[in-house]
Amino acid sequence: MPDLEAELGLRDRVAIVTGGGAAGDGIGNGRAAAMLLARAGASVFVVDRKLELAERTVEMILAEGGQAAAFAADVTDEAACRILVEAAVARFGRLDLLDNNVGIGSRGSVVEESADAWRRVMQVNVESMFLVSKYAIPAMVASGGGGAIVNVASISALRPRGLTSYSTSKGAVIALTKAMAVDHGPQGIRVNCIAPGPVYTPMVGAGAMSPEARENRRSASLLGIEGTGWDVGNAVRFLLSEQARYITGQVLVVDGGATLRGPERAN
Repeated sequence: MPDLEAELGLRDRVAIVTGGGAAGDGIGNGRAAAMLLARAGASVFVVDRKLELAERTVEMILAEGGQAAAFAADVTDEAACRILVEAAVARFGRLDLLDNNVGIGSRGSVVEESADAWRRVMQVNVESMFLVSKYAIPAMVASGGGGAIVNVASISALRPRGLTSYSTSKGAVIALTKAMAVDHGPQGIRVNCIAPGPVYTPMVGAGAMSPEARENRRSASLLGIEGTGWDVGNAVRFLLSEQARYITGQVLVVDGGATLRGPERAN
């Protein structure tokens, strides 16, 4: 039988996952990615703004026999990003992988959105990825084995739907991904992007979503099923693994086909 762990090539690799916490025992995109990377043999440095959320992810990884450590950082702060990369290397001896998973939402048009809210969305959703990558990439190069990065965008970048600041920021994440792939491919570093659809996570549920709204999100999928953090986490693990060794600068849409659904055709 094939050895999946060997095929993934993640054993003894070191990964940073930002936004790796989640409320309670819920499975958000970052927590799922962290757990799946650890199951494949990677050592995972779980970063979250709230230390207790990252620590819970680490507890769940350790309970399964994996290796992980928790770290609290505000990834919109440049000094904090430098320190978290240094801490990951100090803890595990090297750095190979990065999952840039932090993001916040917004609603409204350019007329309705405030300038301060616009700047905050850009800072959290785009600048954080720039800052963590700025320090992670040299650490990957110093580790001598190339590396891989996944930036998490959204289908809102591909199909805007009244979330203008958010959609624009996620479009910038896609452009950033492609630029980084060009810049750092010669150093052996692959950079890809995931565009999740309406997956259900603790962050989404924290907004007190009604059962009707949740059902509408589920039915947006052509498959008629609800996406979860595990779906995004599996995509992250694939793109960070050796199975994706010839893939860089790409956007992987994980939405159950939601972006393909158009208006119902008249008979």
